[in-house]
Amino acid sequence: MSIAAEQIITEEVIDEAYTYEEYREMIDELLEQDKTTGDNHSDEMVHYTKMNVQRMSRWDKRAELTDSLVDELDNLDQKWMWLVVTEAWCGDAAQNIPGLVKIAEETENIDIRFILRDQNLDIMDEYLTNGGRSIPKLICLDSKTLEEVGTWGPRPELAQQKAMKWKEDESISKEEWAKKLHKWYAKNRNQELQKEFKQLISEWK
Repeated sequence: MSIAAEQIITEEVIDEAYTYEEYREMIDELLEQDKTTGDNHSDEMVHYTKMNVQRMSRWDKRAELTDSLVDELDNLDQKWMWLVVTEAWCGDAAQNIPGLVKIAEETENIDIRFILRDQNLDIMDEYLTNGGRSIPKLICLDSKTLEEVGTWGPRPELAQQKAMKWKEDESISKEEWAKKLHKWYAKNRNQELQKEFKQLISEWK
């Protein structure tokens, strides 16, 4: 982690970050005003956000952790803060965040908080993906020192490979590759996400 990033993620940032419950409540309140997070409140962006609320609610109910991941979490003896950079309109965030929350809630050693990308571009720009502000981005920090332990995002690697392939295929429209990606998420049922985090937690320890 760069010195700049270390200075940027402060106790104040963590204190002002949303819990998952607060994040969901904030989104619901914005939708009641026909708004979403960020500055673009177009019908399209509000529609994406409504779909994402449905996705998160579905995964909140359906997501189940594998026994091997639970075992890995049971052996975690470090205290971590997971800071997730996100936005309500982001489909990848909606597909992955409930799984991340489920993992964090399985152990007392992980706290998870959320900040909005466009309100925290100084942080986001320390964690670009191929030069882009791709979200969600999870930053694992030591709870006491806020020193970076590791990062993840914006998608499971297998999904990222597929998304980039579809995105670069000129015969597939933006809408088509987005549908393909969300179909992949539905079929995968968080298995790839859990597989990656089992490995990451082992490495980060």
